[in-house]
Amino acid sequence: AAPAVPGYSPGFKKPPAMLRLKRKRLRRSEPAATASPPCGAAPRALSAPARRNPFSSLDNAPRAAGTPPPRERARRPPTPAGGSPSAAPFWQLLEPACEDKPARRAEPCERADVLALSDDLHLPVAVPKVPSSPTHEFPADWSIKTRLLFMSSQPFTWAEHLKAHEEAQGFAQHCRATETNLPQSIQEPKLSTELRCAFQQSLVYWLHPSLPWLQLFPRIGADRRIAGKASPWSQDEALQQALMSDWSVSFTSLYNLLKAKLCPYFYVCTYQFTVLFRAAGLAGSDIITAVISPTTRGLREAMRNEGIEFSLPLVEESRTRKQKNSEVNLETEVANSLEVGNSTGDAEEPAPSDDDDESFSWLEEMGVQDKVKKPDAISIKLRKEKHEVQMDHKPESLALVKGTNTFTLLNFLINCKSLVAVAGPQAGLPPTLLSPVAFRGGTMQTLKARSINAKARVHLAYEDVFSLEIVGPVMPHSLHSLTTLLSSAQRGAFSAVLYTHEPTAVFNTNVDSASPALNKETVHKGLPRCGLQPKTLDQLSQCPVLGKSSIRFLEMKDYAYTWRS
Repeated sequence: AAPAVPGYSPGFKKPPAMLRLKRKRLRRSEPAATASPPCGAAPRALSAPARRNPFSSLDNAPRAAGTPPPRERARRPPTPAGGSPSAAPFWQLLEPACEDKPARRAEPCERADVLALSDDLHLPVAVPKVPSSPTHEFPADWSIKTRLLFMSSQPFTWAEHLKAHEEAQGFAQHCRATETNLPQSIQEPKLSTELRCAFQQSLVYWLHPSLPWLQLFPRIGADRRIAGKASPWSQDEALQQALMSDWSVSFTSLYNLLKAKLCPYFYVCTYQFTVLFRAAGLAGSDIITAVISPTTRGLREAMRNEGIEFSLPLVEESRTRKQKNSEVNLETEVANSLEVGNSTGDAEEPAPSDDDDESFSWLEEMGVQDKVKKPDAISIKLRKEKHEVQMDHKPESLALVKGTNTFTLLNFLINCKSLVAVAGPQAGLPPTLLSPVAFRGGTMQTLKARSINAKARVHLAYEDVFSLEIVGPVMPHSLHSLTTLLSSAQRGAFSAVLYTHEPTAVFNTNVDSASPALNKETVHKGLPRCGLQPKTLDQLSQCPVLGKSSIRFLEMKDYAYTWRS
């Protein structure tokens, strides 16, 4: 027979039998509390004996995380004074060992942690802590959004199931650039035909090329999404030439519209970089501008070879900042003569050395000119461009092209062979053209909108939250038009989470900080025919203030905006 183990039942027993066994052991241990333990039995404490779960194994008993081994567990508290062991509460008899109680006390906290973690996982973006001060207008955001999520305490039923005539009227208003004037607050949004037509109008954009079975935005990092889809042009050079010829016509048409101020801006999205063309009068510039990001040393070198004059605003800004800091450091270090040499060396370290341009006459003076291998011109050039190469594929590589150089950039992009991938899922596929207005070869598309009703946890209760999701390439004019509509439909109270296509966030950099601000007369000269609403045009004409970031969270309360980037 198996040896008896104190405090452990070797077999399974029913609850009534367990209760009788526990009471019997308690009665035996009470009179012998001060006596010596019997032979063969483990010594017991003066209080109550330690108990073990009878339904678990001796060696493999499950323990909560952080609990000590069985021999080191706490003892059972004594029975209440003045009462018999049978008077102990029922749950104490079922749970003699107190090691499980701390784990059960921590259970609500663990459940709260799990709920909090699940909430964090559903948060779309990390929201900074410092919002902006309330204003009646938010700054222009030149980045392309891939998704918008509006939330409000008022339902979005007015945006559902547009009637056929409302949809047709919205398309007509977009093509005719009809100005929409809505009241500050709409009492019955679902019954407002004007609101629903304006909503359809704000969802329209133009795209080229149009291949219904392919999602043509975003293009950067889209290989996995496009892989496996039919691409008959990838191995057919004649088809590739036909697609590129058609694309060149559409690209040229957009530029001509931009030059005539009939198109405010447009995007060229390749598989490696994105180009934003802006008409004169927008973003605080009085001439046509084009910004490219991200760029590489090879692309910049090819642009220089084609005679395109461009600048790197963020690199120049960083260089100017370093020079100012070095001057301040020099002035500070001059007072301390012991550290002058170190500060001077640190200030000169970032700049490329000019010794590479000097001749190697000193080698001839030493008579070792034939024994030492001289660095070639390419090595010297690469060393000079070391700092320039380090910023490749980063936001700091933003390139700015102005004025007539944008036309040279147009021809360069049309003839650039590296503009189209030669291998991979995007091989032979022309870049994507996105525009707010119609152009030759462009296809009218609409952003996808759907309303969602859900419950959100607020403190300890759940409240109804109504949301409106917009999916697609949301350009700056669409973002402003949608928020203007929602301010009227949602009675000046809503919030929005904005998902940015990260390579385009750097387009919010103020590339013309040196030029003075333009007045409205200069901006509106010719631009009212560009197809944008007057309020949207006023917003996009302002100088960008967001820098390399973009708006991630937007909120309206009492018809005043706050945002976080």
